[in-house]
Amino acid sequence: MTLPAADTRVTYPAGELEATARVVHVAPAGDGRLAIITDVTSFHPVDAAWPDQPADTGTISVGGAELAVRDAVVAATDGETLALGADIPVRKGTEGWAFLVAHLVDDGAAIAEGDEVVIRADAATRRSLSLGHTACHAASLALNQTLAGRWSKPAREDPLGNPDFDGIAIASSRIEPNGSVDRYRLNKSLRRAGFDVAGLADDLAALGDTVTQTMAGWAAAGASVHVERDGDLLTDRRRWVADLPPGVARIDCGGTHVASLADMAGAQVSFELDDDQGTPVLSMRTRVRADR
Repeated sequence: MTLPAADTRVTYPAGELEATARVVHVAPAGDGRLAIITDVTSFHPVDAAWPDQPADTGTISVGGAELAVRDAVVAATDGETLALGADIPVRKGTEGWAFLVAHLVDDGAAIAEGDEVVIRADAATRRSLSLGHTACHAASLALNQTLAGRWSKPAREDPLGNPDFDGIAIASSRIEPNGSVDRYRLNKSLRRAGFDVAGLADDLAALGDTVTQTMAGWAAAGASVHVERDGDLLTDRRRWVADLPPGVARIDCGGTHVASLADMAGAQVSFELDDDQGTPVLSMRTRVRADR
């Protein structure tokens, strides 16, 4: 079968859950699964380069049958081979490569190239992950604001003009249903850059309270959120945009989000400090009430 020559068109950045599409390629994905690639999709996939947000859950309907999508990942092809997820050998957007969304379904599914299908992402899963991702960004900005006084040297600034602790120290970020976990390495290079870690371990409860209160203020203000995008293709640049009381914040992001920080009302942020082979690691856990 012919490998696609164009990037997948994606509708999830606009909040779409359903898309009518045409199958452009079907390939074995291993582990008893098939990779179904369509010209357009409403499914958010896991990105191999920054796999912070899990894939949507949902179905593909074809010929009266409904196939469960077991996972969705970014794939890429140079016209000769198809690589999935972590096996992609080039960076997204590399010239001569098409970047695609691969929907993984059970092997043996009755689906073929050329079939017209309806793709449906589960609304509850999408909302819970969107809540978690929006809260993650808001918490990172609130954290930067709270820690601004700990910098003794000029540092790269975040979108609100505060030293960008989150962007400088981040080691990993994981979006979860109705929350997120971010881990920051408080290593020697961070301290040499002017960040003071003294007494931080004794102030974790107060740090959590302050970040929580900042987010509560932004939620009470009903700060609006949207995804700004340069185009509808998977590789087109996208940004999370929030109209916060301190100013408009833009953060590069390929995930999904809710439309207002009012949905963050009641969010709680907490911190832990542990050790990774001699390097202190600060973990920030953000939780949003599931009934929002």
